[in-house]
Amino acid sequence: MASAPTETIERPAQDRAVPTAKAGIDLAWLESKIEYQRFQDCVHCGLCTASCPTYVETGNENDSPRGRIYLMRAVTDGRLAMSGQVRHHLDLCLDCRACETACPSGVQYGRIIEPFKIALQKSAPAEKRSWLQDIILRHLFPYGGRVKFALGPARLAQKVGLLGFAEKSGLTKLLPESLQRMQAMLPDDLKKGRRLPDVLPPIGPKRAKVALFVGCVADAMFPETNAATARVLQQNGCEVHVPRAQVCCGAIHYHSGFEGPALGLIQENLGVFQPDDYDAIIVNAAGCGAMLKEVGHIVHDEKARRFAAKVKDVSEFLQDLGPIPPKHAVPMKVTYHDACHLCHGQQVRQQPRALLEMVPGLELVPLEESEICCGAAGTYNLTQPEMSRRLGRRKMDQIEKTGATMVATGNVGCILQIARMAKERGGKVRVAHPIDLLDRAYRGS
Repeated sequence: MASAPTETIERPAQDRAVPTAKAGIDLAWLESKIEYQRFQDCVHCGLCTASCPTYVETGNENDSPRGRIYLMRAVTDGRLAMSGQVRHHLDLCLDCRACETACPSGVQYGRIIEPFKIALQKSAPAEKRSWLQDIILRHLFPYGGRVKFALGPARLAQKVGLLGFAEKSGLTKLLPESLQRMQAMLPDDLKKGRRLPDVLPPIGPKRAKVALFVGCVADAMFPETNAATARVLQQNGCEVHVPRAQVCCGAIHYHSGFEGPALGLIQENLGVFQPDDYDAIIVNAAGCGAMLKEVGHIVHDEKARRFAAKVKDVSEFLQDLGPIPPKHAVPMKVTYHDACHLCHGQQVRQQPRALLEMVPGLELVPLEESEICCGAAGTYNLTQPEMSRRLGRRKMDQIEKTGATMVATGNVGCILQIARMAKERGGKVRVAHPIDLLDRAYRGS
């Protein structure tokens, strides 16, 4: 049954006149970014609460989507100042958008919380800002080349056994907390990776011409997944182009509240990828895909809309194309975790599972709470480590119940987070991108 339309209510003039200084946030800027109707779309029915990871953990109404919408609307109206407590409840939001999936009224929560997080960053008290996190989020992670350079010493330390010794002896505890958390999430076998050719020819008859978006952190941490993605596309008759001048999608900056740098990166990519030249722009990282599909709403021009329309997750594209069945067996028991920005942000759920079910010998088992966030949420595990760990452990509890030896998930952040939690529990469960397993089934390796 469709819900009754929400009445549009004008805000009282005295509320709109509340000065920014009293509110503790730039209200004029917020009004220019958020259509007030978006607040009114929420009828406070509460159907979102069961899907919200933070509410499920804390049971605090202020940590639920409807509670946060109430807080944000009150701040926008000037009825509530942006106190430290209000900031805490908004900062704790993972922006996983599970509430959008659950909402019967179609509330576009992401288009409310994201501008608010930018406003929070703009008005954050100086003493609350971490200079180290600022460097990591603004000047390291969004630049793949810098991440690869920074990983060089860690790769060497792994190779000679120094990193393992530092972990066992407790020397890593001497690092600043942000660096400790980053170190704990490093893959056990960091690979340097090889640069992909500019163009990779199709195998067999040509069925499509695509561009591959390689990302920044994803390409630095798991270059073999990008290579596997290219090979799988080739196996399915795709001519794969890898534009050299592409940059970060902007999600790390945007979701951390740094709007200006994010817009700059978006414009660079719009100049690099000519959407009319390709049948699709392929992404294998859920966070990147969700961001790139949203650029038409962030940058309001026709080219941005055409670009966004061509962006496809690799599993989504292959299912639309009609995947060629692989022939080699991959005998293992696998469960699948839904990356938030794939299932909620892009509504891509069945396609990755369908690809895994094609693999001979692979047993795919269901995962309870598959659509509850694992606690990665981009850079959330750096900015909100306590809640991130709670959600990571909750996810591992469900994974262990399946008896699977492998977890497949379509986002680099989820892979790093779940692998870290698995390592804490003895490392019996491995984590991989679904495309890695499909590639193995094509190659027989």
